[in-house]
Amino acid sequence: MLDGGLRLEADRARFATALARLSPDEWSAEQRQTLTAGTQAQGKEVPQKLLFGSDFPYRGGDAENGVSVNDTGLQASLAVGGLSTVWGAAMLPYADHDLDGWPLRLAQLAPHYKSVLDRIPLSAIDDDLSEMLPILARSPVSLRPSRQAALMRESLSRNRSALRARGIVFGQARVGIRAAPDKAGAGCVYCGMCMQGCPYGYIYSAEHAHAGLRSNPGFSYRTDTVVGSVEEQGSRAVVRGHDRRTRQPFEIGADRVLLAAGVIPTTGILLRSLDAYDRVAIAQDSQHFMLPLVLLGNAGNVREEQLHALSQLFIEILDARISPYTIHLQIYTYSNVLANAVRGMLGPLASPLDFLARRAEARLLVVQGYLHSADSGKIAMALRGPPASDRLELTSLPGARTKAVLRRVMGKLVRNSMRLGAVPLPMLLKTSPIGRGFHTGGTFPMRERPEGLETDLLGRPAGFERVSAVDATVLPSIPATTITLTVMANAYRIASEL
Repeated sequence: MLDGGLRLEADRARFATALARLSPDEWSAEQRQTLTAGTQAQGKEVPQKLLFGSDFPYRGGDAENGVSVNDTGLQASLAVGGLSTVWGAAMLPYADHDLDGWPLRLAQLAPHYKSVLDRIPLSAIDDDLSEMLPILARSPVSLRPSRQAALMRESLSRNRSALRARGIVFGQARVGIRAAPDKAGAGCVYCGMCMQGCPYGYIYSAEHAHAGLRSNPGFSYRTDTVVGSVEEQGSRAVVRGHDRRTRQPFEIGADRVLLAAGVIPTTGILLRSLDAYDRVAIAQDSQHFMLPLVLLGNAGNVREEQLHALSQLFIEILDARISPYTIHLQIYTYSNVLANAVRGMLGPLASPLDFLARRAEARLLVVQGYLHSADSGKIAMALRGPPASDRLELTSLPGARTKAVLRRVMGKLVRNSMRLGAVPLPMLLKTSPIGRGFHTGGTFPMRERPEGLETDLLGRPAGFERVSAVDATVLPSIPATTITLTVMANAYRIASEL
């Protein structure tokens, strides 16, 4: 494995280890303050998600890979485990009706979803979501919902038939977390710090898989490397790059190469390897947006509640008058991030008006939503400049339908607010820059008969037999229902078939 290899700083790692030796009620006020540093909203901007206060997952990825992100929200990562070190852990498969243009269907991906989920702890329950989005895990264990989530679920359940008739299906959020004790150890302790990083390591990260690989005698790992290009020479593949610390170039031969660097680096590697300078590769993106909701019921003093801060509920909208594709909504209840947002809105009056802040916190929810890439903007990626100093330039391409689809989604939620048990605030809708949701790919899409900047079903571009892209770069489109599980399953499928 050739990897950028960035890790959490040693002092922060020691801090997390110290927390993990204690139960949450033993954490000091100072420790909690350190853990939540950097989560304050800046105006209307959502703060970048950090890990124990560190931005290391984002650090240096664009510079080392020669990337100009320009007006997009996408970023590359050099971290061990990549951006899964700071993800929200939401895990759903794709639905068949969202796979238009794919050379694969759910039935072909299902065995590989199962293989992946055999290795990842999943919190899930069998509910209405299972009809269109099967769980596929053998024995999932469920997290306990927060009081706010339970209140909203009560309303959703009372109005289940009416909502289904209107194309709204709901269920408990499915997240990659060890929800309860198992043979690997203890389970979630409901400390509420999921957004800052789990000191106990219960939230799944690809870094966990990396730790498992290191115990395999057939696995070798080379850190601090940045891959620039690949080439095939007869029955061998050759990987070229540089050491990010010494800047020294390297060259490694292999029987086969699997590229899983993330859509930005993998696209750059393939364009460079194909000598495809100034050719534009179009990345598909699932438009990300955020919307506050006001819960109709009162959940009481949520500040003192023991809860998890990952997504609590999923809502799927299937309404042909809005879009032929699924709109995916993730419902988040109280967390210190939301509490900071409330205090930010009150400004200097936050302390004297603490009673108002508490009332707002008891009712405030947040939707994190996604659209299908067909309803979203795109990102143009092109390799510019001479090979010795080239740059991968990213440019956002606004979606022609995005605003209209979002406007119709807002209308649907407003009309059904009493049935949902929560009133949306469309005037506070925040539409993220294209790529900011990190559900992006498709620059080298898989096709039955690939042409140009496309790949075959094994992720191989034209002219390659021993080099496969196995990350989101090869997905033909990006449905709304979370990207990570499908990226993993498709990578597992490609590797198995190879």
